[in-house]
Amino acid sequence: MKLTERQLQILCEIAEAAGRAVMDVYAQDFVAWQKEDASPLTQADLRADAVIRQGLETAFAGIFILSEESRSADTKNMDTIFLVDPLDGTKEFLKRNDEFTVNIALVHGGVPVAGVVLAPALGQLFYAAPGLGAWMHDAQGTRALRVAAHDASGPLRVIGSRSHGAEALTAWLANLPRKHILVASGSSLKFCRVAQGLADIYPRFGPTCQWDTAAAQCVLEVAGGAVMDLAGQRLRYGLGRPILNPDFVAVADQRFAELARRA
Repeated sequence: MKLTERQLQILCEIAEAAGRAVMDVYAQDFVAWQKEDASPLTQADLRADAVIRQGLETAFAGIFILSEESRSADTKNMDTIFLVDPLDGTKEFLKRNDEFTVNIALVHGGVPVAGVVLAPALGQLFYAAPGLGAWMHDAQGTRALRVAAHDASGPLRVIGSRSHGAEALTAWLANLPRKHILVASGSSLKFCRVAQGLADIYPRFGPTCQWDTAAAQCVLEVAGGAVMDLAGQRLRYGLGRPILNPDFVAVADQRFAELARRA
């Protein structure tokens, strides 16, 4: 399944509309509730979800939508779905550090075939689809994304979460058999920083859900990187799969994934 350039643009427009809804809440005093899994929920999550659902149902009628906050009723076609996180990084949103995103992915046959990641507070939009390239748009304009060729003589540039899994990451870094530097970032932006060439590897130990990763995985893969579980298998998606992802590594070069498995 391949998207047209116009269809990818529509997905970007839907994400941007959701981003405006998120920023309307961000500009105000807001409250958060706790969901059954103890994760936070705000009006920004719900408003962005409603905007995205309406946009997708209008422009891509008939495709199942699985969002963190809602899901379609009809599951007849399980092979092609949208995975949506209307506000990825709600903890970053609550901390007001601007590192939260809107994620929209189109998945076909278990593989992300389009991905849009918007960081509305940063004014950064990342989008990609096989055959159409991976791109970033911000105040400086639009430019193609490509992972960086790593300098083997330099330290490995590791990017990790600001809010999750610090102990596991620290233990992993302690066993890493080469010099490294660590940079922290929030939400799905970590994948995008690898796609930009600003990091070499993002190891993730601990729970993430399908909607957390699918859009940014598409951006990184089209930019030349890879996202694999610790057995070396590509991270895959779908209604017939567990909502929780396994531990994984997102890398600019697949050789780094082998390094991660040995650490």
